Amino acid sequence: MSDPIWITEQDVVDLMSLPQAIGALQDGLRQEAAGKAINMVKTHAVWDGHSTLHAIGAVIEGRGVVGTKTWAHTARGAMPLLILIDANDGAVLAIVEAFALGQMRTGGISGVATGAMAKADAKTMAMIGAGKQSITQIAAVNAVRPLTRLAVWSPTPANREALAQAAGEALGIDAVAAATLEEALDGADIVTLATRATAPFLERDMLAPGTHLNAVGAILPDRVEFATDLLERATVIAADSVPQIRKHSREFMDAFGSDEEAWKRVRPVSELVAANASRPADADLTVFKAMGMGISDLSLGVVLLESARKAGVGRPVPRPGRAKPRLTNR
Repeated sequence: MSDPIWITEQDVVDLMSLPQAIGALQDGLRQEAAGKAINMVKTHAVWDGHSTLHAIGAVIEGRGVVGTKTWAHTARGAMPLLILIDANDGAVLAIVEAFALGQMRTGGISGVATGAMAKADAKTMAMIGAGKQSITQIAAVNAVRPLTRLAVWSPTPANREALAQAAGEALGIDAVAAATLEEALDGADIVTLATRATAPFLERDMLAPGTHLNAVGAILPDRVEFATDLLERATVIAADSVPQIRKHSREFMDAFGSDEEAWKRVRPVSELVAANASRPADADLTVFKAMGMGISDLSLGVVLLESARKAGVGRPVPRPGRAKPRLTNR
């Protein structure tokens, strides 16, 4: 039995690109749709009013691996770790430094949803929010719907200008910093929200018919990005994890409450992927809500572990041993 390996951030980016991450996510979602992957609903704790401790996990029986990811989000940063465990004997297989992995998972799941839900000829995008997740969100959409134009808006001019420049240079697309939210939304086929807003800023009638919306920023109950009545216009609604939006998404909790019939409108994105779904021709809006889920992290982790073993990458670490506890002070 080989020792577990430690896979660093640099190993992760050397072994996996964002388009490869999208493929890994699709494979994991197909496992979920087939009943061979089980998600552990996220749990979290809050301290100091804004810092949060998170834990998520999953089982992918079809690949014989289980795993958990945990991180503390603080004002001074975070360093998530993903632990991969053998589903057969409980042995630790790998520990993965998971910041870049998390960016690819979060951006990649929007790419998966956009591929299944946006118009086939969609080519313009509005990116609302200019934080750390935004560049991978743009790149993931571009991977499935090659973009001809990108508009970026955030309340801070310097941030939106910097993101527009970075996206244009990295992806070779026409990217502009919009002066207003309305300007950014004008003519956008795909809109992605990745903000830390605590009050809705996207109203029901601000999106043109035919738009696909990825809402990925409000992942805790104290955050909100869009007005709940916007969902009334949605022809198709999907989520990475329906149980998690029922527990943590203020937008959906306020919109649907305890109405079980209303909640039936929300489909797991794994269903769409397994069915090779495409956007209905008469759809007004399509909406994808992502909260982040263990199946996504584990799907990437499984592929990274396989690639690391094949390439001989990863630092071996001692296999955890057992010792009996001391029952007295002697």
